Amino acid sequence: MRPLQFFLTTIFIAALTASTPAVAQSIDPSSAQTGALLMKGANGYQSAALLNTDVNIRINGLVARVSVMQEFENTADEWLEGVYVFPLPEDAAVDQMRLYIGDRFIEGEIREKEQARREYEQAKAEGKKTGLVEQQRANLFTTSVANIAPGEIVIVEIEYLEDLRYDAGNFSLRFPMTLTPRFTPVIADPRVKPGAAAIVQQSDQIPLATDSPAHKVSLRAAVNAGMPLEIVASRYHGVNVSESGGQYLVSLAGGRVPMDHDFELVWRPVPSALARAMVFSETVNDQPHFLVMVVPPEPTMLSGPTMPREMIFIIDTSGSMHGESIAQAKDALLNAIDALQPTDRFNVIEFNSASYPLFAESRSADAANLSTARAFVMRMRADGGTNMAPALQFALSGTPLSEYLRQVVFITDGAVGNEDQLFQMIESQLDRARLFTVGIGSAPNSWFMRKAAEAGRGSFTTISDLNEVGEKMGRLFKKLEAPQVTDIDVVWPSGVTIDSYPETVPDLYLGEPVTIKARASGAVRPGDRLRVSGNSVMGGWSADIPLADGTESPGVGALWARARIGHLMDTLRRGADATAVRASVVETAIAHHLVSRFTSLVAVDKTPERSAAEALRAEQVANLAPRGHTASFPATATASQRHLMAGILLLLSAWFFHRARKPRYASA
Repeated sequence: MRPLQFFLTTIFIAALTASTPAVAQSIDPSSAQTGALLMKGANGYQSAALLNTDVNIRINGLVARVSVMQEFENTADEWLEGVYVFPLPEDAAVDQMRLYIGDRFIEGEIREKEQARREYEQAKAEGKKTGLVEQQRANLFTTSVANIAPGEIVIVEIEYLEDLRYDAGNFSLRFPMTLTPRFTPVIADPRVKPGAAAIVQQSDQIPLATDSPAHKVSLRAAVNAGMPLEIVASRYHGVNVSESGGQYLVSLAGGRVPMDHDFELVWRPVPSALARAMVFSETVNDQPHFLVMVVPPEPTMLSGPTMPREMIFIIDTSGSMHGESIAQAKDALLNAIDALQPTDRFNVIEFNSASYPLFAESRSADAANLSTARAFVMRMRADGGTNMAPALQFALSGTPLSEYLRQVVFITDGAVGNEDQLFQMIESQLDRARLFTVGIGSAPNSWFMRKAAEAGRGSFTTISDLNEVGEKMGRLFKKLEAPQVTDIDVVWPSGVTIDSYPETVPDLYLGEPVTIKARASGAVRPGDRLRVSGNSVMGGWSADIPLADGTESPGVGALWARARIGHLMDTLRRGADATAVRASVVETAIAHHLVSRFTSLVAVDKTPERSAAEALRAEQVANLAPRGHTASFPATATASQRHLMAGILLLLSAWFFHRARKPRYASA
């Protein structure tokens, strides 16, 4: 074979190897790390149905109802079953599911999870159109659709409720478009000392596509804030905004856009129009439910920390942080180092598969140590696995110095699957420290960010663009200076029994509100008031809020139920009886028609369509990778990426083999 012919043949083999789909593997949707439409065929996972997503958001006061419509098209010549794995906000109260097939419409009903699965499997076996919505993790759900005929289009609509976030004068809502792949450490190497544990990690094999014309989303939002707004904007997407009768209409400027970056909508009321206290209520099963938000007065100036701080910065440099995420994380950390005061002590802990503390213990924030820290940060590169536990353990180990306030700032994309283990560690080892999380990247694990900060009695923020690092880190530094309101007490009217969440209102940091979701067991009379009080940097503070105005706000009851379910699930890691917790979750979820870990939505058409003689198969299509995410092969390689690596290695081997033989050809 001539050398050029040999070389080109090798290139062809390498390219063929790189582009060959992965060998078929069984994928459990409960272990899925990101959005995907799973359709398993007889010859493995192949390209599958096209998918379109349409999102409609309706915001009234503090409640958002979101509709997500997903379109499945069966382009094969066989009957298919699709399982779509998709992210939703971690506090989403999923309460509706509908199937649209041609001119037919099927409504989902809530069932205990096992019963819903049995009904779905039976309908699938009988050839009936059927759908199933299940919760896999707090912010990861699956929609299964069976018996999609060749050439048929099926539309699945999911609806959920969520309350809004308020911080520093802005309201916001975030709709997750995709998920950064998560990794779970499963084996720790006992030979390595704590703080630098080598691990073996498990991850799923669901691929992330870097581009796909099918993965596009249209999004529209109607914002009825009940007050005039100064700003309505999206941080990461171009939007069109119009106003009509006090309602603001928002749509994506690009029409359909790739689903590779979470959508965040932000609006700010005109300062003079912002109510310092808002109450929304809904009566469900003859019981009033309340959603209360109270904004404490902001100090005209902060007096600064009452004691010097011991600042411990943890930064994630695992493979999932590759690309723009590591640049954002390093920039955020450099901002934090520059904000240290000479009276502070500090340390920096880098982690990926292992942990690398800069110093054996925290050191003074003098010029030499700060210079060493900046050089340490500049050398960081994203690679390896995501083993958070040793880094957290190192940061929280030892008793905080009595004369210092220990504050831990954790900068990560949260791409882990062992969240409960980490929350338990934070709660048990926190002592007098406080933990603040900074979510990085275009699709951070917001469930981890919020719950870790809650367990650490701190606050959280997200950074998804380099341009906002300075703004958001500056806001975080102000929160780090001191809590704004402490010792918060909530007093309800006499004669009313209340079940409210959070059970204990945590300390608030600058710009944060008191938010309460409650159910009353007694009658709330006209004129009854709720009293919220606390201690602020300006002294004692209190607010009296009228409860009953006769206006019903649909969704408030479901939001209370979702908060109760979240609280019950949290008690499991604190040793609560699993059987009792399950029973309480099921009772609450069924009463409010919610999907939970123990309940699902199932919809079944009564008319069989596929005969038992016709086969049913499924296959897979990848979701878009988060924008700016470049996979690090050693830590995050999918099966197709490993084939690509094999092809490249084969190509290189052939090239070197060709070079080694070249003198023989020359002499012939």
